Amino acid sequence: MWQKNCYRVVVKVGTSTLTHDTGATNIHNMERLVRVLADLKGYGHEIILVSSGAIAVGAAKLTPGSRPQELRMKQAAASVGQCQLMHMYDKLFGEYNQTVGQILLTDDDVADPVRKEHLAGTFAALLEMGVIPVVNENDSVSSKEIETGVEKILGDNDTLSAVVATLCDADLLVLMSDIDGLYDADPHTNENAKQIHRVENVDAEIESMAGGAGTARGTGGMTTKLSAAKLATANGCDMIITNGSRPEDLYDIVAGKDVGTRFIGKKEA
Repeated sequence: MWQKNCYRVVVKVGTSTLTHDTGATNIHNMERLVRVLADLKGYGHEIILVSSGAIAVGAAKLTPGSRPQELRMKQAAASVGQCQLMHMYDKLFGEYNQTVGQILLTDDDVADPVRKEHLAGTFAALLEMGVIPVVNENDSVSSKEIETGVEKILGDNDTLSAVVATLCDADLLVLMSDIDGLYDADPHTNENAKQIHRVENVDAEIESMAGGAGTARGTGGMTTKLSAAKLATANGCDMIITNGSRPEDLYDIVAGKDVGTRFIGKKEA
């Protein structure tokens, strides 16, 4: 049963969802994701997509079977991969009569007050015109995600998506990953690990449940997701961690059903 309210939803999809182990684009997963997002927008929700995968896709096209190690080569791969990803998104969303727009961000874009204001205005204008913004960090210019920076604001697409959700005053942030949600232990190594479905506050106990980095093709792990949860919920936005292999779960998520792990946004009294 659909809920009556329509939401502004930021959906972040990780590299592991968008690509095969080879790094090539996972067209099947992309088609399913786009179909669901287009349908949710048709219902009345406002959709913003934060998409990873540029380096992996570009590397698969330029140097099949290997991932570049030099920073400049990673940035070159990101340039090629971003073109391919946007071509796919434009084509797939276009089949459902939806228009997309690309936004590539760096730390400076959200750190500088003037640029941040202009950025918020761009998002607002795109949403007003019914466009689905597709967002990624500008890896061809910024090295903060590729190589760990000292004073990074973004640094990974989990954090980037939380920044975007805050900037756009989103109601809901959904992180689609290779795991069903937050567990009290690593489910990859502990068969008795139990999933936590609702988190009211990201405290020390919750943070202790975070493991290491994510998949070999991605840069994020549970630690970055908990950091994103802190940022999003502090600004009143609910955040959900769910499995990207089941994009159809987004229907139940926007309806408020018990899917993945939901971090509850702090509402003003």
